[in-house]
Amino acid sequence: MLQSLREEICEANQRLPETGLVVLTWGNVSGIDRSKGIFGIKPSGIDYQKLKPEDIVLLDLEGQVVEGKLNPSSDTKTHLELYRAWPDIGGITHTHSPAATSLAQAGRNLPCYGTSHADHFYGTVPLCRALTPGEIDEDYETNTGIAIIDHFAREEINPIHVPGVLQLHHAPFTWGKNAGNSLDNSIALEMSARMAMDGLLINPDLQPIPGHILEKHFLRKHGPGAYYGQKKD
Repeated sequence: MLQSLREEICEANQRLPETGLVVLTWGNVSGIDRSKGIFGIKPSGIDYQKLKPEDIVLLDLEGQVVEGKLNPSSDTKTHLELYRAWPDIGGITHTHSPAATSLAQAGRNLPCYGTSHADHFYGTVPLCRALTPGEIDEDYETNTGIAIIDHFAREEINPIHVPGVLQLHHAPFTWGKNAGNSLDNSIALEMSARMAMDGLLINPDLQPIPGHILEKHFLRKHGPGAYYGQKKD
């Protein structure tokens, strides 16, 4: 079932170690077929290089396994909540990449300081609150997703324009139009975090990018008049 989706998700997960975003098994990528209402995710604790397309676990939007013999990622319920809340996303990546996770642990959001960041995120990548003891006891992974969704709704942040978040004491999540795109956004987030931290070391008074430059760089890639890249036939 959904072989092409499984292959795409498997490939994205296999790329994680080479990107430098993960060590051990500190991350996972998922992707969804919206027409079928089924998403696939990496199985829990499986080495990325040993992962095969048939290992990808398929679930419905009620969180029930529809195909797969292995246990899905421990973060599956977080992915599920994001898919259910944001119907325009098609893939999710969660890592504990060093720079982005350092910001999350330090309780810092990621302002847009330059055009590299602006090419992927339309402004600040927000910091989402940590969970309460009660939320953790009730359902840690589900409530992680709910906290992210609530933060974006409360702050009126468009998750398509800002496809990533840092969770306090935890780590980043990113999403995109498919599994591979969500991984690309995770790479962009990590590089933006590194450059921000380096920039602040060089200039502690560093200020966010001017709004008109942010607007130009984001919209030339993602706006209705986007002209970056090649036209598709």
